[in-house]
Amino acid sequence: MEVSSVPTENPLFSAIDALLEQVPTDDLPPPAERKRLREAAGLSQTQIATALGTRREAVGNWEGGKTEPRPPQRAAYVRLLEGLAQRFPSRQADTQQPGEAQPLSTDPAADAPAMTNDENTTPRSTTSAPDSRSTTATRPASMSRRPAARNAAPKPAPAPPAVDPRFAHGPLGVLDGDGSLYGAGGLVLECPAATVPDLVAWTLAEARLGAGRLHRSGKDSDPLIVLTAAAVDRLGLPERLEDRRSMRLPEDHKVVKQIARAKWQLTRRGFGPWARVYRPAKGSERQCVQLAVLPWGALDSRAWGEADQLPPAELARVLTAYASRVLTPRGSTAVAGLELMTALRPPTRAVRDEGTGTWVSGAVPGSLTVAVDPAPPEAPDEHPVVTALFPRTHERTPAEVLDEEAFDWIRSTELLTDAECSRQFAVGIDVNTAFLAAANRLVVGLSGPEYVKTPQFDTTAPGSWLVDLSGVEVDPRLPSPFTPHGGRPTGPAWYATPTVAYAQELIGQFGLPVELRPIEAYIRRETGPYLDPWYKHLAEAYKATMADLGITADLSPAAFLAAMETHKAGDPGMAMVLSAVKSTVKGGIGKLRERPQGTKYRPGERWPALERPTWRPDIRAAVISAARVNMHRKLVKTALATQAGPAPTGAVVFGEDALLPIALLSDCAVYPSPGPSPLDVLPYDAAGKPAPGTFRLGVSPGMVKHEGTQPLFWAVELLEQQHNPARHIKGDGTDAADEGE
Repeated sequence: MEVSSVPTENPLFSAIDALLEQVPTDDLPPPAERKRLREAAGLSQTQIATALGTRREAVGNWEGGKTEPRPPQRAAYVRLLEGLAQRFPSRQADTQQPGEAQPLSTDPAADAPAMTNDENTTPRSTTSAPDSRSTTATRPASMSRRPAARNAAPKPAPAPPAVDPRFAHGPLGVLDGDGSLYGAGGLVLECPAATVPDLVAWTLAEARLGAGRLHRSGKDSDPLIVLTAAAVDRLGLPERLEDRRSMRLPEDHKVVKQIARAKWQLTRRGFGPWARVYRPAKGSERQCVQLAVLPWGALDSRAWGEADQLPPAELARVLTAYASRVLTPRGSTAVAGLELMTALRPPTRAVRDEGTGTWVSGAVPGSLTVAVDPAPPEAPDEHPVVTALFPRTHERTPAEVLDEEAFDWIRSTELLTDAECSRQFAVGIDVNTAFLAAANRLVVGLSGPEYVKTPQFDTTAPGSWLVDLSGVEVDPRLPSPFTPHGGRPTGPAWYATPTVAYAQELIGQFGLPVELRPIEAYIRRETGPYLDPWYKHLAEAYKATMADLGITADLSPAAFLAAMETHKAGDPGMAMVLSAVKSTVKGGIGKLRERPQGTKYRPGERWPALERPTWRPDIRAAVISAARVNMHRKLVKTALATQAGPAPTGAVVFGEDALLPIALLSDCAVYPSPGPSPLDVLPYDAAGKPAPGTFRLGVSPGMVKHEGTQPLFWAVELLEQQHNPARHIKGDGTDAADEGE
């Protein structure tokens, strides 16, 4: 295996940088200019605060002129602003440069970042005279073949804050039919390519697209070219794929043949909605371009909404925001979620062989390094370890299969109290990115399973446990925390470690006369918080995007609810990014147990996903288990905080006045309420503080937002029909399960 050399830093430069950080400087621009530069780059105050190791409020004070940054943040802040000023010069500064003073136009290039012209690739300038069709050609807005509405200057896309000269134009570009390639910061390049091979060659040689690695032992993101319908026609691709089953071009298509004749290759999935065109790497230098074909459904509407209908410049802004905060798209958001895990914790790194003095491949501590087979109860029915034990027609029982899934539970109408029925509304609350919050600090197994007979339960040992939890009885107005359907277990069943740990917690909290005695287990000896970087990266992406939509952590509960009512309307593009971020979380966890695909598959055969280290159904089960018990724990805390009497002992039961849900669906809970707002039902005190351990309104992962409100009689009718009101509490026709986070 070829391993690139590990980059090192000159110690003299490090010493100088450290010294410079201690020296005050007066090169800071005025406060208003600081804010302008940040907004021009599409950065939030939170992003800058995180990069500088300070608070968001401090950045706001610097931009408002209330305070000035002090060492060591000051030098780094100056460096950031200088870099942004080079990319986003002010209009006043432009007019002061000889030979550069020009009026601004409505062409998207008017918002392009300033950069040194390259003789082969230049941003379009509205001041240059039209020239022949080449990579240096420019064209005034009046010569564009787009409709007038698409010539309106879009909001500039956020450009990467750290400028790598290899990727000076951002992570991706959106190619339109006239050869205009729209990129980060409003940039527009002229692409002369009329075939796919020429487009790939031009992208690698001249476009300066891509993104740097997220881990020093990881890989840079390959450039992404998104093709509009007009670009598809320009490159000789069909308007739609005829093969709807394989979703790829046939091998004898002229474009596939062009790629082969030009000595380029396609991956095994061929030329489909997401195509990867490459040549084998030379040393550490990758030669690969990814193509996303919009008319073929590259952007799934369930994740991206109507992003594929956006004008090219606006689509570039949306996709660049996602790429800069999450990862350059390389398939569905589920694929991005899984790839992000590997990008943040790559399996191998370069290490020096002490015997030979050469660099060799070694494991990265805390990463998943090799593919391992699951324990039989953790595997899906098609897996070889299951088909070797059971006939194809056998339906596994809870004692034979691990069934850790999200809640889908409704309360019987016979258990509704008179006080609950007297309330007018059913109010739904939804946990922000529940699976992401569950991944925070979650210790999972890094190695394969080890079978243990009659083990002693250990909360620190990730794995699966066969144990009888039927003795842990909870109030019938609450679901059992041990099953997705909320029914009480009837005997021994397999559970992930977080579920059994919560059973132990309830036994201790309520003094239950139950003893945990696992019958057998599959545990992992090598453990670690594998998903921690993934959680931090996506949590920051989620909060930064919410901040762009006006939702910040400093809002009061009432202000938060008010802002959430209209947050998607102010910037529909950023609302699409938010949807994609949430879909990345959910899809990434789902990909940990990817099932076989294709009509030719037969149960018992291995499928490609099994050969990757990140095919780990046990980690998926642990995350969902943690999310479900986190929800149940808050339900219990809310009930205890709202009942008049003391906490019960000997049983998990509550008083008649306790606040209890009538329905649960994944991360959504529906409560009967005297008013239409969550503040009418959740236990907040007069100072606006929630009761400890209960649901808390706010923007961070694990906190809750308002999902929707309906009349209580509407919810009761659904309960009587055995339908889950949490599924349709929004009232807009959407299924809450499809939008779960």
